[in-house]
Amino acid sequence: MMKLLRILGTVLVTFIGLLTVGWVGLRIKPGPFPPYPQKTPDLDQAHIPADLPPPVARFYRIIAGEQIPRVTSAVISGRTSLRFSGITFPARLRFTHQARKDYRHYIEATIFGLPILRVNEYYLDGHSRLELPVGIIKNEPKVDMAANLGLWGESIWLPSIYITDERVRWEAVDETTARLVVPFGEQEDSFAVTFDPHSGLIQSMQALRYKQATDEEKTPWLLEALEWDRFNGILVPCLSTVTWEDENAPWLTITLEELVYNVDVSNYIRTSGP
Repeated sequence: MMKLLRILGTVLVTFIGLLTVGWVGLRIKPGPFPPYPQKTPDLDQAHIPADLPPPVARFYRIIAGEQIPRVTSAVISGRTSLRFSGITFPARLRFTHQARKDYRHYIEATIFGLPILRVNEYYLDGHSRLELPVGIIKNEPKVDMAANLGLWGESIWLPSIYITDERVRWEAVDETTARLVVPFGEQEDSFAVTFDPHSGLIQSMQALRYKQATDEEKTPWLLEALEWDRFNGILVPCLSTVTWEDENAPWLTITLEELVYNVDVSNYIRTSGP
């Protein structure tokens, strides 16, 4: 009996020790990715349209003034917390956008600052391919539709395209809300965009989005901009969260650290890794 108790005690101590080590490891943030090797060039400017709904017009005047940089590409880098299989990992990310068209997501989830899970997600030429720790997902129309909404939602970091792309339009709702209509191939999709009544900045963007390839119904998907800072002369979110309505907390929290505009990403967006 004593021998059994000693064995159980050893197992318990070992288990507690592993939990403690894991707890500590999950609280160590990874270092940032190295700076992107190209720098933002001088940017052409576009005028803010005169016919925007009032909260939208106010937003653009606040973030940019009377003109805003035209953006053709963006490399978005930062650190994040990422919930995967019920565990929240510290992580670092680099999102690459061919504005209005394609993206690649590269994410490294870490423990003790070392990568243990890597994600490469692509949305290229209207089709999505997800290289995840659990396998590869591709050729799924609902995933393509969800990825297109992701492309336009993440464009909050390159907000000029919401007013320079002729396929995009803003529709008035009320003093603090507007509807943002975006293209999806020959079709359209939309976001409900809420503006903070005091700051005038975007508070949230909400859309109905497929969560899984097998879903019959879409799930409300919420992007919230919590803090803003100036990059390349315009205000963009420097702290944001992404939440599915059927979950009780954000699954992704993003701290923006580097934002590079209008560099050639035509090859880089089709590679893998940081």
